[in-house]
Amino acid sequence: MTDWFVSRHQATMEWAKGQHIAANFVSHLDIAKVQQNDRVYGTLPIQLVAEVCAKGARYFHVILDLPAEHRGKELTMVDLQRFGIRLQEFMAKEILDGR
Repeated sequence: MTDWFVSRHQATMEWAKGQHIAANFVSHLDIAKVQQNDRVYGTLPIQLVAEVCAKGARYFHVILDLPAEHRGKELTMVDLQRFGIRLQEFMAKEILDGR
């Protein structure tokens, strides 16, 4: 089992380390490396979440209650805490027939 933490943001990675998440920290997830029973943390697009879950891995989404005026800005650790950073596990499945 491997843990992956996917982020391009330094403060988010530092927060995760402070939560004792011992993961491979990467800025981009190579989905081919994800295996059954792995844990993936990050803010992946839904189609990648579905691929992670289809492989039998677990996905934990980084959630922030981020006001619009802070979008697109590099956040500090104080910002992350102020905006309620947390992890929530999600599952996704691709529906092939479009319904």
